Amino acid sequence: MRPILRPVMGRLAAGTAIALAMAPAPLCAQAISAAEADALRAQIAALKAQVDRLEARLDSAPAAPAPAPVAASAAPPAQVAQARPASDSVIGWKGGPVFSKGAASFHVKGRIQYDAGLLMTPDSITDRAKGYSNELRRLRLGGEGQLGGGFGYKLELELSDNSVDLVDTFITYEKGKWLVTLGNHNSFQSLDELIGDTGGSVMERAAFTDAFGFERRLGLSAQYRSGIVLAQAGIFSDSADSLTNDADGADGGDENNSYGVDGRVVLAPRFGKTQLHFGLSGHWRDFQRLAENPQRYRQRAYLHSANSRFLATANIPADGESHYGLELAGERGPLWWAGEAHWLRVSRPGLADPTFFGGYGEVGYVLTGETRGYKNGIFGIVKPDSPVGSGGWGALQATVRYDYLSLNDKDIVGGKQNGIIAALVWTPVEYLRFNVNYAHLDYTDAAILAGGKSDYGVDVIGWRAELDF
Repeated sequence: MRPILRPVMGRLAAGTAIALAMAPAPLCAQAISAAEADALRAQIAALKAQVDRLEARLDSAPAAPAPAPVAASAAPPAQVAQARPASDSVIGWKGGPVFSKGAASFHVKGRIQYDAGLLMTPDSITDRAKGYSNELRRLRLGGEGQLGGGFGYKLELELSDNSVDLVDTFITYEKGKWLVTLGNHNSFQSLDELIGDTGGSVMERAAFTDAFGFERRLGLSAQYRSGIVLAQAGIFSDSADSLTNDADGADGGDENNSYGVDGRVVLAPRFGKTQLHFGLSGHWRDFQRLAENPQRYRQRAYLHSANSRFLATANIPADGESHYGLELAGERGPLWWAGEAHWLRVSRPGLADPTFFGGYGEVGYVLTGETRGYKNGIFGIVKPDSPVGSGGWGALQATVRYDYLSLNDKDIVGGKQNGIIAALVWTPVEYLRFNVNYAHLDYTDAAILAGGKSDYGVDVIGWRAELDF
């Protein structure tokens, strides 16, 4: 405060002197008598003394903190009040647009898969399946998101095999370690079946998953996830597409009252850089009215675009089925391995129950060094560290798989397959993959004869372009 008091008192003294100098002559003559001049000088001296005393008191007082400077970029109160509230809409991107508003969200999802291949069989086979074939394997569009309060949803429609099918179509509720799902979804039947078709190591899943009729079904399930433990269980009826058939009789979808119970338990311990996977699943299904129709179990020669079934049982009068599977898998850095074994027993009233078996074993490696990823009991996709357009050429992975299937047991002869499959998958950028496969399949008791012989081998070359977001 001293820099303030001193100029003020100086201005007061100077002002008094100037006023006396500029006063009119009569007034000046009256004011500057010797006695009065001495009095004015005494007052000025008293004022100066008072200022000195005030300064002395200020010197002994603690210094006051300097006021904080006001940032130049600070918004005035009116602007702060106009900031966007958390409930406003936000648009993001995750392969497709993601819209959100508060706790609610909607993620647009889609999938395109174009397949082509060459099936090379013995010349004596006259079936139309051999040779070149191609197809738009999948064209899928839908979305998923959250509704708030722990509720979520997913809806996907797919054009495949010249029909529009419901794929994942369900409502979820998640709280803590629990996830409840109601709708059309997978029934936890196999590791290879649960891995997304755009995340698989080869073009087609193991032969037993198709031959045994694994599919999404309408049901209610619950999952529990805690540490290394994943437990899944549910009760299911039939696929949503089967239930939409409004015909009467055994084929009537509305009258389809089949039901089943499915469960799966996974232990996924991790030791350093090594992720392990141990799984066990069990399934039981009562055909109910579906038992009026005979059941068949069959499989293609690897290529989906070649529709002929080289393995196939005859019609089996059955009223239900039960099956169980074992899973063993793991990964360490760019290396992964996986294997499964699955047994399916068909219940035949009054006859011996046949048991069919299928399994596979594979080993794979990401040649560019990325990891395949593992989460929630399944393998994920490979995301390139150096995608095309960012100074790299994407990710490249290689896989070798052995695939076995036997549909022979008791009096049922559906054939056996021993297959060796090699695959290369190139991921130039995330969400886009190009898949090239070679397979050699040896058949025993094949359903399609080659010059009267049922034991022979075929070769397959297949390729796929797929976009998934």
